[in-house]
Amino acid sequence: MIYLQLIWSYLKIGLFGFGGGYAMLSLIEKEIVGPGWITGQMFTDIVAISQMTPGPIGINSATYIGYVAPGNANPAFDTPLWGVLGSLLCTLVVILPSFILVAKTSRFITRHHESGVIKGIFSGLRPVVAGLIASAALLLMNGDNFGRETGDIIKSVSICVAAFCMVMFTKLHPIFIIILAGIAGWILY
Repeated sequence: MIYLQLIWSYLKIGLFGFGGGYAMLSLIEKEIVGPGWITGQMFTDIVAISQMTPGPIGINSATYIGYVAPGNANPAFDTPLWGVLGSLLCTLVVILPSFILVAKTSRFITRHHESGVIKGIFSGLRPVVAGLIASAALLLMNGDNFGRETGDIIKSVSICVAAFCMVMFTKLHPIFIIILAGIAGWILY
């Protein structure tokens, strides 16, 4: 049944998704797009929507994927009621492992934060998280996001480079940059 498969997938995502939403993207893509519950294009759209809506990207994407995946997997589940059930299950299951781990380990870590073992663990996790975020960036640099025609790729890369430069070299607010990118996309496409 699709709901048990979603629960299992999001349990793994919640348990092994270190570093936040961007670091989880490659794991989400493998678990959700791999079985065919959503397409690669839907995945990139979900990532874009999850980035623009309030809240963590992992939870936002779980809510949306939980809503659409049951209907995509089995047309009998293509109703709002089944979608809401999928949303609730995926959202709860993705946050449950983190909630339990934080509840169980926070007192220990706070008490032993000066320990060499704890410092070593966090020193080892930092590069992994940076690598996972870089992997997410590469995962999103695909034809679904940048286009497949040469002209579309040039337009998309131009918007990407301009947004990167504005973030790195100006004091413009990210919301303003998102709005500008949307306007540029509307004009160029």
